[in-house]
Amino acid sequence: MRLALQEADKAALGGDVPVGAVVLSPEGELLATGHNEREATADPTAHAEVLALRRAAAKLGRWRLTGCTLVVTLEPCTMCAGALVQSRVDRVVYGARDEKAGAAGSLWDLVRDRRLNHRPEVITGVLTDECAEQLTRFFRDR
Repeated sequence: MRLALQEADKAALGGDVPVGAVVLSPEGELLATGHNEREATADPTAHAEVLALRRAAAKLGRWRLTGCTLVVTLEPCTMCAGALVQSRVDRVVYGARDEKAGAAGSLWDLVRDRRLNHRPEVITGVLTDECAEQLTRFFRDR
Protein backbone atom coordinates (compact mmCIF):
# COMPACT_ATOMS: atom_id res chain seq x y z
CA MET A 1 0.00 0.00 0.00
CA ARG A 2 2.91 2.35 0.62
CA LEU A 3 3.86 2.06 -3.08
CA ALA A 4 0.27 2.84 -4.04
CA LEU A 5 0.37 5.93 -1.81
CA GLN A 6 3.52 7.07 -3.63
CA GLU A 7 1.69 6.64 -6.93
CA ALA A 8 -1.21 8.69 -5.57
CA ASP A 9 1.23 11.52 -4.81
CA LYS A 10 2.16 11.53 -8.52
CA ALA A 11 -1.51 11.95 -9.45
CA ALA A 12 -1.86 14.94 -7.13
CA LEU A 13 1.25 16.56 -8.62
CA GLY A 14 -0.46 16.30 -12.00
CA GLY A 15 -3.61 17.96 -10.66
CA ASP A 16 -5.63 14.76 -10.47
CA VAL A 17 -7.41 13.10 -7.58
CA PRO A 18 -4.66 11.28 -5.64
CA VAL A 19 -5.40 7.62 -6.23
CA GLY A 20 -2.60 5.13 -6.76
CA ALA A 21 -2.54 1.44 -7.55
CA VAL A 22 -0.06 -1.40 -7.90
CA VAL A 23 -0.42 -4.92 -9.28
CA LEU A 24 1.51 -7.70 -7.58
CA SER A 25 2.36 -11.05 -9.16
CA PRO A 26 1.26 -14.31 -7.53
CA GLU A 27 4.72 -14.36 -5.90
CA GLY A 28 4.22 -10.85 -4.51
CA GLU A 29 6.56 -9.09 -6.95
CA LEU A 30 5.66 -5.68 -8.34
CA LEU A 31 4.32 -6.03 -11.89
CA ALA A 32 2.92 -2.58 -12.58
CA THR A 33 1.91 0.74 -11.09
CA GLY A 34 -0.66 3.36 -11.96
CA HIS A 35 -2.10 6.61 -10.72
CA ASN A 36 -5.01 8.73 -11.88
CA GLU A 37 -4.12 10.44 -15.17
CA ARG A 38 -7.51 11.73 -16.29
CA GLU A 39 -6.45 15.37 -16.23
CA ALA A 40 -3.07 14.73 -17.86
CA THR A 41 -4.47 12.59 -20.67
CA ALA A 42 -8.05 13.92 -20.99
CA ASP A 43 -9.10 10.27 -20.76
CA PRO A 44 -12.08 9.48 -18.52
CA THR A 45 -10.92 5.85 -18.21
CA ALA A 46 -7.43 6.77 -16.97
CA HIS A 47 -8.10 5.64 -13.41
CA ALA A 48 -5.19 4.25 -11.39
CA GLU A 49 -6.59 0.72 -11.35
CA VAL A 50 -7.27 0.54 -15.08
CA LEU A 51 -3.80 1.83 -15.93
CA ALA A 52 -2.10 -0.57 -13.52
CA LEU A 53 -4.11 -3.52 -14.89
CA ARG A 54 -3.25 -2.58 -18.50
CA ARG A 55 0.44 -2.33 -17.68
CA ALA A 56 0.47 -5.62 -15.77
CA ALA A 57 -1.27 -7.39 -18.65
CA ALA A 58 1.21 -5.93 -21.13
CA LYS A 59 4.14 -7.04 -18.97
CA LEU A 60 2.77 -10.58 -18.66
CA GLY A 61 1.60 -10.72 -22.27
CA ARG A 62 -1.89 -11.86 -21.33
CA TRP A 63 -5.13 -10.28 -20.20
CA ARG A 64 -5.89 -12.84 -17.49
CA LEU A 65 -4.19 -11.71 -14.32
CA THR A 66 -4.98 -14.90 -12.41
CA GLY A 67 -3.11 -15.07 -9.13
CA CYS A 68 -2.38 -11.34 -9.08
CA THR A 69 -3.35 -8.78 -6.46
CA LEU A 70 -4.35 -5.19 -7.09
CA VAL A 71 -3.62 -2.77 -4.24
CA VAL A 72 -5.28 0.64 -4.47
CA THR A 73 -5.58 3.61 -2.13
CA LEU A 74 -9.31 4.19 -2.74
CA GLU A 75 -12.13 1.69 -3.14
CA PRO A 76 -12.66 0.99 -6.85
CA CYS A 77 -15.57 2.62 -8.72
CA THR A 78 -17.94 0.59 -10.90
CA MET A 79 -15.74 0.93 -13.99
CA CYS A 80 -12.65 -0.23 -12.14
CA ALA A 81 -14.52 -2.99 -10.31
CA GLY A 82 -15.71 -4.28 -13.69
CA ALA A 83 -12.14 -4.21 -14.99
CA LEU A 84 -11.00 -6.16 -11.93
CA VAL A 85 -13.59 -8.86 -12.53
CA GLN A 86 -12.78 -9.01 -16.25
CA SER A 87 -9.02 -9.25 -15.62
CA ARG A 88 -9.52 -12.20 -13.25
CA VAL A 89 -7.32 -10.82 -10.45
CA ASP A 90 -7.46 -13.01 -7.36
CA ARG A 91 -7.67 -10.24 -4.81
CA VAL A 92 -8.27 -6.53 -4.37
CA VAL A 93 -6.80 -4.64 -1.43
CA TYR A 94 -7.89 -1.07 -0.78
CA GLY A 95 -7.37 1.62 1.82
CA ALA A 96 -10.08 4.27 1.98
CA ARG A 97 -13.75 3.52 1.45
CA ASP A 98 -15.62 5.53 -1.17
CA GLU A 99 -19.14 6.06 0.17
CA LYS A 100 -20.14 8.06 -2.93
CA ALA A 101 -18.92 5.76 -5.72
CA GLY A 102 -17.36 2.63 -4.19
CA ALA A 103 -18.16 -0.66 -5.91
CA ALA A 104 -16.28 -3.08 -3.67
CA GLY A 105 -18.51 -3.01 -0.62
CA SER A 106 -19.55 0.59 0.13
CA LEU A 107 -22.20 1.83 -2.28
CA TRP A 108 -22.20 -1.30 -4.46
CA ASP A 109 -20.43 -4.64 -4.25
CA LEU A 110 -19.83 -5.45 -7.90
CA VAL A 111 -16.66 -7.46 -7.33
CA ARG A 112 -18.46 -9.97 -5.11
CA ASP A 113 -21.73 -10.15 -7.05
CA ARG A 114 -22.67 -13.84 -7.13
CA ARG A 115 -24.13 -13.48 -10.62
CA LEU A 116 -20.69 -12.83 -12.12
CA ASN A 117 -18.31 -15.54 -13.26
CA HIS A 118 -15.35 -14.27 -11.22
CA ARG A 119 -15.27 -12.82 -7.72
CA PRO A 120 -11.92 -11.69 -6.34
CA GLU A 121 -11.24 -11.67 -2.63
CA VAL A 122 -11.59 -8.18 -1.16
CA ILE A 123 -9.40 -6.94 1.68
CA THR A 124 -10.30 -3.52 3.08
CA GLY A 125 -8.93 -1.08 5.58
CA VAL A 126 -5.21 -1.26 4.79
CA LEU A 127 -3.61 2.04 5.85
CA THR A 128 -7.09 3.56 5.76
CA ASP A 129 -6.17 6.72 7.65
CA GLU A 130 -3.17 7.50 5.43
CA CYS A 131 -5.18 6.89 2.26
CA ALA A 132 -8.13 8.98 3.45
CA GLU A 133 -5.89 11.81 4.67
CA GLN A 134 -4.22 12.07 1.28
CA LEU A 135 -7.62 12.54 -0.39
CA THR A 136 -8.89 14.93 2.29
CA ARG A 137 -5.78 17.09 1.96
CA PHE A 138 -6.15 17.23 -1.82
CA PHE A 139 -9.77 18.35 -1.74
CA ARG A 140 -9.21 20.75 1.16
CA ASP A 141 -6.44 22.47 -0.82
CA ARG A 142 -8.74 22.88 -3.82
